[in-house]
Formats: sequence, structure tokens, C-alpha cells
Amino acid sequence: MKSKPEISLCDLCGSLCLCGESPSEAIYHRDTEVHRGYTEKIQHFVFTISTLLALAISVHAQPRVTIDHNQEKTATAEFKFMRVPSPARNDAGAKATFRIVDAEVDGNSADISALNDGILPDGEDQARRNFFLNQGTGGGRLLMDLGSEIDVAQVNSYSWHSSSRGPQIYRLWASDGSAANFNLEPKGTIDPAQCGWKSIVIVDTRTDEEDGGQYGVSINDATGSLGKFRYLLFDLYPVEVSDNFGNTFYSEIDVVAKK
Repeated sequence: MKSKPEISLCDLCGSLCLCGESPSEAIYHRDTEVHRGYTEKIQHFVFTISTLLALAISVHAQPRVTIDHNQEKTATAEFKFMRVPSPARNDAGAKATFRIVDAEVDGNSADISALNDGILPDGEDQARRNFFLNQGTGGGRLLMDLGSEIDVAQVNSYSWHSSSRGPQIYRLWASDGSAANFNLEPKGTIDPAQCGWKSIVIVDTRTDEEDGGQYGVSINDATGSLGKFRYLLFDLYPVEVSDNFGNTFYSEIDVVAKK
């Protein structure tokens, strides 16, 4: 079994890391007992309100990632999984337009339109039915334009390869395009959070087992809606960097509208 990649979620997040601890803030107290008691009451009140707000936010906005994996012996052209829905031909993303923002496509890859053309690979290593970035490159960014703002219920992604190009690692961003400083195509050196994009979730399907096979990912929310967006930005990362063949074979990306 080959050694696993040295890429962590913190490596992907960088300055936007979701893994670190929030810095503590200094709290100023005066010397009198009366003022200390009053300050403690205010702090308790603020803490209570903050806790309630945090609970409310967690209830109404908690993107979740469901991951399924078919080993090579069970993988079929139908991409059937136990928990993740199979790719659809008539999803809201079928009419979307994909665009390369900052990435180098492999010369053997299919055109980027393969990500939502509804045509799936029927084998484990079909380059012309998958979209993938050039060997040796460190990932890239893809833009998906849905054509108009929709209420997004799910974003589902699918991949298939016999080895390390099977798993998926990416960060999903979304926007309705209404921010005054909105940047439709932020290059790799630009933080999307600073130009009108909302970070939805980080996807990482790697395990300690063998990498090969089919992977299905479904991103959704307990409320039934991830939000109302027109644009999705996919920040792709290589699965491993021990050799030049770490970029995923993406077979299809679906977007399901809330009914």
C-alpha cells in the first residue's frame, strides 16, 4: 500500500483555516466589587445571547457532506451508491456553464463541459469521459454559472479512477453575485471570502484504505437549502503529491434545486 499524501485540511484552509482556535479577547475589569458584579452580569447576559444566536445559526445553516465509495468490483456505469443519489440528467446544473478560472487542464482530459453533460464513464480509467487537471499541478479553480439565482438544495460530485485519482478534495464557494466588490473569477492568489463569495464546505473523501474506485459526494443542509446562489466556485486540490498523478478524475457535478 502506498504512502498517504501529506495534505491536511489546515493546509487547504491556509489563513481561512477552520481547524484552529479563536484567539481569546482581553476583558477589562474595574477594581470595585460593585462594578465587577455588574460586569459579570453583563458578560453572562452577552454570553447567553451569543449562545442562543449560535444555536440558531447552527440550526439554520449547517452544510453536511455525505460520502459514498464503490470499490472497483462493485462500481458500474450507473454510479449507484447506498446514500448518495446517482448522477441525474435533468438537474438544475445540466444547463449551467462551466468555466476555467485558474487551472491547467491535462491534454488527455475531456472538455470541461464533461462535468455536466450527463455522459458518464463506464470504466475505471476513461480520460475522455472525465475532467482532470494537468499532471504535476497543484489544483485549480472552476466556475459554475447556473444562469440565474436558484435555491440550491444539493451539490453532488462524482469521480472514478482505479488509483489515487479517484478521491475528491475541494472547497466549495457560492455567491449570488450581488456584493459590491464581487469578483466573478478570483484567481488562485485571491481570497474569495474578500470579494463576495461564501465558503460552503470542504470536501475530503480520502481514507486509510486503497484509493481506487467510484466516489459520490452529496452536499446539503438539514433545512433543505444551502442558500440562493447563481455561481459556484470549486477550489480543487490534488489528492496526493508523492508523484505527478494526484489530480482527481471528475466524472460529473450535479446541482439540485430546492422544490
